[in-house]
Amino acid sequence: MSVYSDDNEMIDTVFMREALRQAEIASDKDEVPVGAVITLDNRIIAKAYNQVESLRDPTAHAEMIAITQATNTIASKWLYDCTIYVTLEPCSMCAGALVLARIKRICFCADDPKTGACGSVFNIVNSDKLNHKIEINKIPMEGAGAQLLSEFFRNKR
Repeated sequence: MSVYSDDNEMIDTVFMREALRQAEIASDKDEVPVGAVITLDNRIIAKAYNQVESLRDPTAHAEMIAITQATNTIASKWLYDCTIYVTLEPCSMCAGALVLARIKRICFCADDPKTGACGSVFNIVNSDKLNHKIEINKIPMEGAGAQLLSEFFRNKR
């Protein structure tokens, strides 16, 4: 069993706030407000937001863009010691890509009851059928991620 200290929680909160800033950028650009940050040794190596509409690409999720940035930054296809902070629980595409990238840890602040693949609908990241499992941490952030999404879709209606 690992010990999770107050320092770790504080660090997670700092990085999740940056992911939320990325989600706000997405919202400002009329994209679904999801943001992601990838860290290595408590240093941001990638940050991204959803760009599905602007790129007209269904794979342009914040996590996918952040994975590409991170692997380019460290010049490796493996993200063994990295953590991703994302404002919404990853979907099956993103969860699968995170498994393939061998990321160590996923932190998210809002469950996705429709397409979440880290425990809500599926649990791809901890499937016994795959060769890599990812530690999952939920960081509620007082509902900030869910609130951003709710406001975005309420304004769309």
